[in-house]
Amino acid sequence: MEAAAEPGNLAGVRHIVLVLSGKGGVGKSTISTELALALRHAGKKVGILDVDLCGPSIPRMLRVQGRAVHQGDSGWVPVFVDREQSISLMSVGFLLEQPDEAVVWRGPKKNALIKQFVSDVAWGQLDCLVVDTPPGTSDEHMAVVDALRPYSPLGALVVTTPQAVSVGDVRRELTFCRKVGLRVIGLVENMSGFVCPHCSECTNIFSRGGGEELARHAGVPFLGSVPLDPELTRSLEDGRDFIQDFPDSPAFPALSSIAQKILSQTPAGLS
Repeated sequence: MEAAAEPGNLAGVRHIVLVLSGKGGVGKSTISTELALALRHAGKKVGILDVDLCGPSIPRMLRVQGRAVHQGDSGWVPVFVDREQSISLMSVGFLLEQPDEAVVWRGPKKNALIKQFVSDVAWGQLDCLVVDTPPGTSDEHMAVVDALRPYSPLGALVVTTPQAVSVGDVRRELTFCRKVGLRVIGLVENMSGFVCPHCSECTNIFSRGGGEELARHAGVPFLGSVPLDPELTRSLEDGRDFIQDFPDSPAFPALSSIAQKILSQTPAGLS
């Protein structure tokens, strides 16, 4: 029997999506960031909880590195990315004294911070909270799933790249989701081909189709393939809004479609 959620700082969050992968370097933080931006442009209010404690990259991707987190009456106040406060972010990156400081912590300390992030961040009213996780199926993942379970997350968005090495590790992530009772919203294949900006020819640098085949065999929805795109890379490096600035990019329709498919799985599309 699941524990009932206590009233608290997640009480105003309508839906929670965890971004997972069994493999590092597949672009979970990229997908988390662009999903949040796409939902923002769909008129939704979004939070991002970055629990990749050893590699907190989202503050850089949203150009808010170096900002301070303040303590309010209800807990930690997340960093707002825009003037409209339509995207808020909490990350261990805001708690480090130096940007190159390493998080050298054992499991219990990591787990304690994750639980504190879940319970003590004053998110306010959100349509969706996107949780960016580190790679793997270890302590941090069990801690975040256990901490969020009382709030009935919408499910997991699982990210892979096309090659067999990645797909094999991500298969284990799907097994993890089944074992902990976490619904899989769908699977995304990232870095799926490179579209030349000059001739529009697509080169499958990391092969193609591995994610879609995995989704079919695992019986989970396949949400789409996101190609390698220099404009997407530049926007993340510069902290720009890719969804707003590059609507003609080959990655734009893929990312927008993924966001719409997630919206379609929520009651009344998060309206």
